[in-house]
Amino acid sequence: MKFISGLNAFQADRAWGALDVGQVDATTVRLHWTDQPYRWHVNDGAEVFIVMTGAVDMHWRKDGDEGVQHLEAGDACFAEAGDEHVAHPVGAARILVIEREGSE
Repeated sequence: MKFISGLNAFQADRAWGALDVGQVDATTVRLHWTDQPYRWHVNDGAEVFIVMTGAVDMHWRKDGDEGVQHLEAGDACFAEAGDEHVAHPVGAARILVIEREGSE
């Protein structure tokens, strides 16, 4: 059994730096800290994205349309494989990401 405390205080040395929380089969659970947007990307598998602290504007594209959903601490986003998206934190944010091992 593994216990991790202080997750709400975790801060990486760079945007999107991560703390590995654990792995379930071929799925990773990582806490990311960031104060900068990621990049537009498409995952090769499903991804669960949970805002732990701060806020994030999740931008997405589908069939030529683009949208934005504002996420606060406690909000989540589920992206299917093939969903194009990019996360833009509003200030600093901590995000729990659960995804296939090796996904970006």
